[in-house]
Amino acid sequence: MRIITLIENTPGAPGCAHEHGLSLYIETACHTLLLDTGATGAFADNAAALGLDLGRVDTVVLSHGHYDHSGGLLRLARLAPAAQIYMQRGAGRDFYHDDRYIGIDKAILDLPNLHLLDGDCRLDEELAVFAGVTGRRFWPRSNLALRVAGPDGKRVQDDFSHEQCLVVEQEGKHILLSGCAHNGILNILDRYRALYGADPDVAVSGFHMKQADPYTDEEWQIIEDTARELQTYHTLFYTGHCTGKPAQERLLALMGDQLRPLHSGQELCLP
Repeated sequence: MRIITLIENTPGAPGCAHEHGLSLYIETACHTLLLDTGATGAFADNAAALGLDLGRVDTVVLSHGHYDHSGGLLRLARLAPAAQIYMQRGAGRDFYHDDRYIGIDKAILDLPNLHLLDGDCRLDEELAVFAGVTGRRFWPRSNLALRVAGPDGKRVQDDFSHEQCLVVEQEGKHILLSGCAHNGILNILDRYRALYGADPDVAVSGFHMKQADPYTDEEWQIIEDTARELQTYHTLFYTGHCTGKPAQERLLALMGDQLRPLHSGQELCLP
């Protein structure tokens, strides 16, 4: 199996762009697939620079309904017109960061190979997605600025029921991939354990700890407590994108080699 970060917030491989967004390229025995497509079409330019043929992509999983994960999806649909696209039904709603629209391009909803899911779904023997993360321990405070329009048009707190995680199974290994972990990485891992009865071998996800305001002492404590809990898992973690540099540096200091950063154009080292 190969996993390559096509695009992320930070520079990595020479000749690869970076932006506020995330796209992961995955090769398995049976699939060439993407989790998310970044904020723009730059992920595809990076793929070309890395010698990756996106025309071979057969599956796309959209982690949630925000622009910085779906912005390149229309371009991918042109490059790989046979690719099957999977997202939660709620990911097509209208999402906002304060007053700024951050939802998907509505043209995505007209793509012929789009599959709208209602919760968990096994795609085949290698791939499954799950939603339904309802835990709230260490719920990220940065979520408070994120809203969704209800049926009456009134904007309410997003509960991120449109968020889904991808699980890739191959050769006895389980890889858990998430976009932003809005409902908290520990709550996602709780849901994973409930479904699979064990820890993933590798987990790749933003931790949504990035914020514009300085961290309070309480928030630093939550970051450190999260690191200590993650250390109890038999899992190698990769993180970046919405984790934020200060939080990521603190996590790395505490977790050592169990946590590794993501960068644009980087191929992950899998156990």
